[in-house]
Amino acid sequence: MGGTKILASAVNSSEGIIASVKYATDLGKGSRGYIKDIVSIIKDVIKKGNIQEENVAAVCLGVPGAVNPHTGIIAIAPNLGLKNFNIKEKLQALIPFPVLIENDVNLGALGIKYSGIGKKAKNLLAVFLGTGIGGGLIIDDKIYRGSGFVAGEIGHIVVDKNGPVCGCGNKGCFEALASRTAIANKIISDLKKNKQKSSLNIHLKSGEKIKSKALAAAIQKKDKVVIKNITEACQTIGIVLSGIANTMNFDMIVLGGGLIEALDYFMLPLIKEEFNKHVMKATAKGLKIVASSLGDDAAIYGGIALAEEFVKVKV
Repeated sequence: MGGTKILASAVNSSEGIIASVKYATDLGKGSRGYIKDIVSIIKDVIKKGNIQEENVAAVCLGVPGAVNPHTGIIAIAPNLGLKNFNIKEKLQALIPFPVLIENDVNLGALGIKYSGIGKKAKNLLAVFLGTGIGGGLIIDDKIYRGSGFVAGEIGHIVVDKNGPVCGCGNKGCFEALASRTAIANKIISDLKKNKQKSSLNIHLKSGEKIKSKALAAAIQKKDKVVIKNITEACQTIGIVLSGIANTMNFDMIVLGGGLIEALDYFMLPLIKEEFNKHVMKATAKGLKIVASSLGDDAAIYGGIALAEEFVKVKV
């Protein structure tokens, strides 16, 4: 459930993704209209996958915000305009399947743990680098949600108290310095100040957003402004991850999100280099830093683990 799209997939552990349907998010119709859209997309993906309704174990929702998976309440999902909203109750009244909800990043971490590269890791940190920076914690083979169900908000670790203002209101948060949005903002600032040659000058003139694919294309062209800013972001990422690793002693750190999907070959070596400068030797022993292979589908696969946890069904 994103601010711009709703992606629904039918998935199981033996066949993987059977069918997928995508809708544009329409928040103009209010929460009632949004719920109806979710019902419609569920029906569409069942039909597209030629699935019998009695074979649907659960509907799992990945929500970009703070949620309580036990009550089904979305405390706040800013991109969806939802606050203190019991989506489980509202949706359950309209469909015959068990409704489960989870933070989208937590679902991604579960997908990586149980269906992706993290299968053998007992303690794992999943980090998603894109518009913002999100984290999911797997401790002793289980998702760690925290006392108020907001654990894993690593994007809001303050790195520079005098840094740029973050969307959360604080200054100098991790995601305000090293997300794709932060990198793009810094590139735009550099181009305006220094009037340097860059393949991204066209974005500056048009006002078009600088996305991960554009950054990857600029790297291929050896764009100095882009290389400089992504390198600085990678150094920040490496430092922050070393501190988290020293605290938590993970087996594995898995990096995903749009930036990594587009630029893992460039970013991963730089992140690892900076990480190794700051991590304790005892912490680094046996710890692997790898890229996720599931992409956007990580959260979809996470639904399998959520169904097993809450309705005790293996799919």
